Amino acid sequence: MAEPMKKAFVTGHPIKHSRSPKIHGHWLASLGIDGSYEAIDVAPEDFAEFLRQLQAKGYRGGNVTIPHKEAAFALVERRDEAAQQIGAVNTLWFESGTLWGGNTDGHGFAANLDQYAPGWAGNGPAVVLGAGGAARAVIQALKQRGVGDIRIVNRTLARAQELRDRFGAGISAHGTAATDELLRDAGLLVNTTALGMQGNEGLPADPALLPDHALVTDIVYVPLETPLLAAARARNLRTVGGLGMLLNQAVPGFERWFGVRPEVTAELRALIMADLVPKP
Repeated sequence: MAEPMKKAFVTGHPIKHSRSPKIHGHWLASLGIDGSYEAIDVAPEDFAEFLRQLQAKGYRGGNVTIPHKEAAFALVERRDEAAQQIGAVNTLWFESGTLWGGNTDGHGFAANLDQYAPGWAGNGPAVVLGAGGAARAVIQALKQRGVGDIRIVNRTLARAQELRDRFGAGISAHGTAATDELLRDAGLLVNTTALGMQGNEGLPADPALLPDHALVTDIVYVPLETPLLAAARARNLRTVGGLGMLLNQAVPGFERWFGVRPEVTAELRALIMADLVPKP
């Protein structure tokens, strides 16, 4: 008897903006796998029931995005270490009938820098702008890679302090007034705020204050080159855009559901970049 088609999904509310179906669809087609990956809009009040029915509906797992990441963390039966540290789940899978939750955002962040700025983790102190869910994933990745001095800067100091307390040693919390001083000896500047996103143009920090060896990265990928990255490039600093984080965070989930580890290729990058260009 033929094996049933392997099925996975991404769920959020709303979800039509998600590029995950394009990413996973590309891999399914290029690897010749009989599988599907669909976007499913689930309202918050229906999310718990949605998870309960997954196995009965034949899903091997899927991705979870806003606003369900913390609900998924609470509802899964087991969590991987990254999810535990970040406090949110973006990837679901079954192991021996048990629903597991993981978080691949930190993996995506680190893999993107590995690809475009090898050796980045030894570059010196890191300044992380913002203290939301994305900042948690970035800090988890920085700690895992052995970055010993991580400075969180946030408009609301209490939120930065929360993350400092969550992740412990080697982390300090600061209000935005301290930004300029913190940049002067930083080797890595990471923007996790929405500043610089299309429709929210602005500079979250001034890269002119960074030392010459510093690396600047922005997790925003629309536009591909944010005002922060453009200002850093104008100063001849190394820069890494945010698109690779989106592409690389998708790799571990695909491997769990479909049994093959896919690659983030130039072809996939071009496909998603074409999708980012506003339609006339």
